[in-house]
Amino acid sequence: MRPLGLLAISILAAGVAGCKATPPAKFETKSVVFAKHHIFIGNKKQKNPLPDTVQTRADGKEAFTHYCVACHGMDGQNTGVPFVDHLSPPVPSLASPDVQQYTDGQLKWILDNGIWPSGMPGSKGTLSDDELWSIVTFLRHLPPAGSQGTPEMYNH
Repeated sequence: MRPLGLLAISILAAGVAGCKATPPAKFETKSVVFAKHHIFIGNKKQKNPLPDTVQTRADGKEAFTHYCVACHGMDGQNTGVPFVDHLSPPVPSLASPDVQQYTDGQLKWILDNGIWPSGMPGSKGTLSDDELWSIVTFLRHLPPAGSQGTPEMYNH
């Protein structure tokens, strides 16, 4: 190999070896959160047409149990999900202020469309509007962290 080629490979290898991902700065985090809440996530003014009743919450918990627990855990706070600490971007706790500050319409929009490029899939066409709205109601009344145990799929 020519000396110039070796030099180029050495520089490239040194550059890659010196790369290290670091957590974003406070300004970067605040900028992205602002953009998500005010620019990228739609339906900010849409209201949940379902009443906030014990039955609606139970229906939401049922739908959540079938479609959401693999990543968010039984309690919506990632409890019992073995891989949650290894994902990038991280799976948020649905009880976090960042998530809870979304309007009901925005939460429904996220459930419909997902969040790209994260692992959050959209459910439009898979779940009915009533199922999605009941999940939104459930998200507003999450149980305490750890109180629901580990999802059954991770108990084997």
